[in-house]
Amino acid sequence: MAFSNPGFSQSPAFSKNGGPVIRQQQGAAQPVEYNGMTAEQLQQLYSQPAAAPTQTDRMTYEDTITKTLLAFGVVLVGAAIGWFIPALAFVGAIAGFVLALVNIFKKKPSPGLVLAYSAAQGLFVGGISSIFESQWDGIVTQALIGTVAVFATTLLLFKSGKIRASAKATKVFMIAMIGYGVFSLINFGLMIFGANSNPWGLRGMEIFGIPLGFILGILVVIMAAYSLVLDFDQVKTGVERGAPRIYAWSAAFGIVMTVIWLYVEILRMLAILRGSD
Repeated sequence: MAFSNPGFSQSPAFSKNGGPVIRQQQGAAQPVEYNGMTAEQLQQLYSQPAAAPTQTDRMTYEDTITKTLLAFGVVLVGAAIGWFIPALAFVGAIAGFVLALVNIFKKKPSPGLVLAYSAAQGLFVGGISSIFESQWDGIVTQALIGTVAVFATTLLLFKSGKIRASAKATKVFMIAMIGYGVFSLINFGLMIFGANSNPWGLRGMEIFGIPLGFILGILVVIMAAYSLVLDFDQVKTGVERGAPRIYAWSAAFGIVMTVIWLYVEILRMLAILRGSD
């Protein structure tokens, strides 16, 4: 039966018709040959190290980390620009939303589009951070520390195996996401049409003296942390299944999107809390 894998059928060492041949010349035994290859050549072939995942164009943890750090580097550059020109926050928000949709529905990841999304989100994050910092001194530092703390804790728990994505938890997460999305749309509509005069809309309402936005913020931070678990789980699955290397950009896009969402929610939660003092 012929080998179906062309990688095997094209190699002399795995040829069906091959076999060791001892050639005699003038009564002296010659080196053993296998399809024209001597024993020494075969030994060199077998002694070569296995190809690394990057050499076979497969997704790796190292490559994914590199691409993710590159995307975050672009976010930081955009944030620096947005910090000094806060008006760009609106432009970054619109561009980031459009690019997010493009990246989500694009079948094959595009490094350029992922980095463009990172740049747009950087403008948005930098702009709103500058605006919030002008209102509440030190709030950006607090939000950054909170974001790093949640990200690091989630990553450590995931690496230790103490937290994993499950079908039931993911179902609850999706229901919560839909509910939060509906609430955000309603709240936005009430604020736009002047039905609620509070600067935070329904989030500014108090329950037992605690702003609703702060309570929701804690729940959303938990949701964002679970979203990170899903991101890490997808990276793990992609590496273990040998996904094409290009999909490391999809992982970078997903992680950047989740971390920015986490940061914005913490920033808003802190602003609501400090604004109620």
